[in-house]
Amino acid sequence: MSFDRRMLLRNATYLAALAGLTPSRSVLATGLGTNPFTLGVAAGDPWPDGFVIWTRLAPDPLAPHGGMPAQSVPVGWEVAEDEAFSKIARKGQSLARPELGHSVHVELSGLEPHRHYWYRFHVAGSDVSPVGRARTAPPATAPVDRVRIGVAGCQNWEIGYYDAYRALAQENDLDLVFHYGDYIYEAGPRPLGGPIVRQHLGETLYSLDDYRRRYAQYKMDPDLQAAHHACAFAMSFDDHEVNNNWAGEFDQAGTPPEIFALRRFAGLQAWYENVPVRRAQMPRPGGITAYRRLDYGRLLRTHVLDTRSYRTDQPCSDDPWSAGCTPQVHNSPSMLGSVQEAWLDEGLGNGATWNLLAQQVIMMQLDFREPGTQEPIFQTDLWDGYRPARARVIESIRRHGLTNVVVSSGDHHKHAVGSVALRDDDPAGEKVAVEFLATSISSGGDGGGEKASRHLLSNNPNLDLYHDKRGYQVFDITPKRWTTDVRILDHVSAKGAPASTLACYEVRPESPRVQRIA
Repeated sequence: MSFDRRMLLRNATYLAALAGLTPSRSVLATGLGTNPFTLGVAAGDPWPDGFVIWTRLAPDPLAPHGGMPAQSVPVGWEVAEDEAFSKIARKGQSLARPELGHSVHVELSGLEPHRHYWYRFHVAGSDVSPVGRARTAPPATAPVDRVRIGVAGCQNWEIGYYDAYRALAQENDLDLVFHYGDYIYEAGPRPLGGPIVRQHLGETLYSLDDYRRRYAQYKMDPDLQAAHHACAFAMSFDDHEVNNNWAGEFDQAGTPPEIFALRRFAGLQAWYENVPVRRAQMPRPGGITAYRRLDYGRLLRTHVLDTRSYRTDQPCSDDPWSAGCTPQVHNSPSMLGSVQEAWLDEGLGNGATWNLLAQQVIMMQLDFREPGTQEPIFQTDLWDGYRPARARVIESIRRHGLTNVVVSSGDHHKHAVGSVALRDDDPAGEKVAVEFLATSISSGGDGGGEKASRHLLSNNPNLDLYHDKRGYQVFDITPKRWTTDVRILDHVSAKGAPASTLACYEVRPESPRVQRIA
């Protein structure tokens, strides 16, 4: 926690200038006269004394500028100790600025640790927002009996409905949802037919206005809003918030880096405008600092990682399926960048019972060869394409003597449970961490279960589960054990599918091994 506060202070000059900026346009003096809260509300990044609350004003969300005037708008906010708002804990006013898409990010402080609060927004002459709920974190040195975390991501609007979010909103007593990324998809509309259930508006995204409208389309979904209203999120991003498989300065089309930088900045600004993160996560001309830590007393340290912004290009980026792209050349040197790597190494030196690496792409070794194929096949966009970088993370875990590291990942549109092995050439050998790969909310469509992918279990002795259905995961974390419930939906091509539990796994902090218990 203290290190992240120092990181925030390093950006103090930039952030203070932004916070105190005199509006370039006049402040709206009259009410909007309509409901500006069509995109809901959200909370994020709990600390012991508070969290972020967010909204974005958009009375006509798919119109230019969300139907908002080109003026700053005062937005009142309230935080209460009860859902009826009979006991107000904090209240104030912020400006929704057109420069930031009329979004509002309020970083609350002065709240009591480890308790629920309710929050809402209002604009003069307009409707009051929906009510959201979030829970502060425990004090940094406090013993904690239990933390429950949901994991979700990859929510392609066109491919399926968001019933998984409706189920996630109804989960019992979640402290946090880790969103691993792919909140939106950047492609244009696909032809009608096939698995498409609803279409994107607009073409492929390039400009800030393009990205803003795509977020508005996604955030209008009532099930997604319900999940945000129920619990605080720890937001991350993966590739589709900008462009498929982008890596640092590079996109997959070979665009000159100085040109791609414009699109990347637009995508990341829109991400900031539409999710509940702190000002420290605002993109700046020099880049973005999206990695940070969230502590839950002495029980859990969560390291939220950024595996996109600082990575070197994927190996064989011109043709990853060519015969010359063998496992031996999957050696792109950096996934996290040197500064983030050092930050992670320092943060792993802690006394928490558990360490969670909350990140985007599969870290464990995974051989995708088809039946009858002799040579292993590894995907280059995953940590398998960045073996030197993975080796350094493994060495950091070993150097700190940790047996309590759990990796949470996404991106792959499958549920998978397995282990990160010490050596690439011995996946059945010594383990250093357990990994839970959470499937998508909708991306990939209804899926085929495990029939088409059973061969992956024989390819990968470090793998216990690989399943192609949509859903999410729930971590139930106590001092003595970590359990993961793997939730699935039978379909996402039509509304109304309930969630069920496919499997339940257990991990103990004294050993990086995973065991199926149900």
